[in-house]
Amino acid sequence: MTPDLICPAGSLPALKTAIDHGADAVYAGFKNATNARNFAGLNFDDKALGSGIEYAHQRGRQVLIAINTFPQPGRIAEWHRAVDAAAEMGVDAVILADVGLLAYARQRHPELRLHLSVQGSATNYEAVNFCRREFGIRRVVLPRVLTLAQVEHVINNTEVEVEVFGFGSLCVMNEGRCWLSSYATGESPNTVGACSPAKYVRWEKRGAQAGEIAGEHMDARLNGILIDTFAPKESAGYPTLCKGRFDVRGDTYYALEEPTSLNVLEVLPQILKIGVAAIKVEGRQRSPTYVAQVTRALRAALDQAGSSSYRVNPAWQADLAKVSEGQQATLGAYNRPWR
Repeated sequence: MTPDLICPAGSLPALKTAIDHGADAVYAGFKNATNARNFAGLNFDDKALGSGIEYAHQRGRQVLIAINTFPQPGRIAEWHRAVDAAAEMGVDAVILADVGLLAYARQRHPELRLHLSVQGSATNYEAVNFCRREFGIRRVVLPRVLTLAQVEHVINNTEVEVEVFGFGSLCVMNEGRCWLSSYATGESPNTVGACSPAKYVRWEKRGAQAGEIAGEHMDARLNGILIDTFAPKESAGYPTLCKGRFDVRGDTYYALEEPTSLNVLEVLPQILKIGVAAIKVEGRQRSPTYVAQVTRALRAALDQAGSSSYRVNPAWQADLAKVSEGQQATLGAYNRPWR
């Protein structure tokens, strides 16, 4: 059976774009700290979400709501309201990470379909089965640290549907549980919903210094910390600590993680063979153009991946290369040579 293609929707235009280009479902979040992509200008109020749900359902597609940050002391009611709102608006599932929220959702909305978020960090079938037994989850999104053999081992030992990532940015931390962002800004993706929050980002233009190419340079800072320096005409990425370039003993390079995107086109037949239920695209913070290109390419690939004659179409790779972080791709842990 062909896995569902689950695509990101950071806005109503992105939602419609994903549906129009072949997504089986989209995942979205509310305009607040309950979701892990809580950036200004992104996400949905009730009116926009209602329109999106109607648009998707009219076309036989689904809308999943990510409420995947962890409730903060004294503010738990905000997360409860998000679960209630999602259920009342008729979403097809909510994606939760916190066990307290899972318990609340199951008790308050027993008919609501529950998915365990990648932020829940369930890397083995015992953890998955615990959440099925205690909270009735129907699907788990596995962290991007498992080999395909390890994913298959989980699938073979649980009745819960398994969803894996197929394209998008990687995270050097435990799926967003970032101590770097917390250290630099005092705010974590799993508490306020944003990695390297935009209010701490500063871009500073300056002239060339000794050893640099002549011309105007761009320094990127996060809460005053220099993250990267971009030469004239060099593409500048969003300044996150993990993907910054740093001077280490006189050598400047990506000391923690190089900007790169996961791309599973080469291993799609194996993913189908082991019984993965859904393939997820990262990128709710990305543009509708990104959503269109990735959805179109993966839709075409998935529709052919079950055939013995499957070959990766260069056009698919070209489309994905245009939107890959750092203009490079990896199979990540799926092709890890060690065990």
